[in-house]
Amino acid sequence: MPRNAAYDAPLPAPSRPYHIAIVGAGIAGTACARTLVQAGFRVTVLEQEPQVGGRMAHVDTANGSFDAGVQFFTIRDPRFAQVLDATVPGLCRPWSATTIVVLDESGKKVARPSSQESHWVASPGMGDLVRAWAAPLEREALLHTRTQVLALERDRINAHQWQLRVNSPDGAPNVYAGFDAVVLAIPAPAATQLLRGSGVQSPLLLPLSEVEMEPCWTMMLSFPQAMQPGLTTLGPNWNVASSTHHRIAWLARESSKPGRSLKERWTVHASAEWSKKHANDTPARVLAKLHKAFTEIERASCRER
Repeated sequence: MPRNAAYDAPLPAPSRPYHIAIVGAGIAGTACARTLVQAGFRVTVLEQEPQVGGRMAHVDTANGSFDAGVQFFTIRDPRFAQVLDATVPGLCRPWSATTIVVLDESGKKVARPSSQESHWVASPGMGDLVRAWAAPLEREALLHTRTQVLALERDRINAHQWQLRVNSPDGAPNVYAGFDAVVLAIPAPAATQLLRGSGVQSPLLLPLSEVEMEPCWTMMLSFPQAMQPGLTTLGPNWNVASSTHHRIAWLARESSKPGRSLKERWTVHASAEWSKKHANDTPARVLAKLHKAFTEIERASCRER
């Protein structure tokens, strides 16, 4: 079969690297930026929060860290394991919580399912995985935190490119321009609002607008005097549980995670239904209700020991 010279000829080299804006520096945006840089693209990452991490970000306190969002991750692809070993060796370790207790409304165990896969956490907090991956981007001044993207629009100089209107860290308006493409690595509601507010017509708008995200009140409790190696002698004899309690859906003993402070600490996630119902409550009111529910569950669990 004759060869086609048009297909066999090498592609002409671009006059410059493609410049891609990435909005959001959670684990998705950060991983995307690293991959693009390794492939030879030029990237600019814009993150509105002071630190990277997104829903993997953790909260540092005097009594230790809390994984307020993502509690753990699993490794189901050997390529992911290779990436962790190559980029952040020793930062992530398995958490001895492969058994997740299931509690009923009163706080009593109704099931204890076991899992064959390990639950992994980063130390000293989940956000440190994203921070480590983002460090090279920050060193090369490719990452801009405290920068909120307000609008996405066509570049004023080159109509084939994009520009982003932002609020800079000092609160002053600014424009980042000259992007060949824009990646939105942010939650669907935020992406929908940004696109619609910018007047951008995209086939992504319909599927994005149909994504529903549920709220979740989170309570972080610390018991600074309870610091001893035998933490299983304090409170419930389990480290993590899901619950059918009408207020609480998830409980995790932060001090049981490797590389963490031994001061006993708990992260408690309220159920989505309860969080919706109490979305407009004050934090103080939510704290009082969740603390009461946590006490009910803790007492019921301790009676079973």
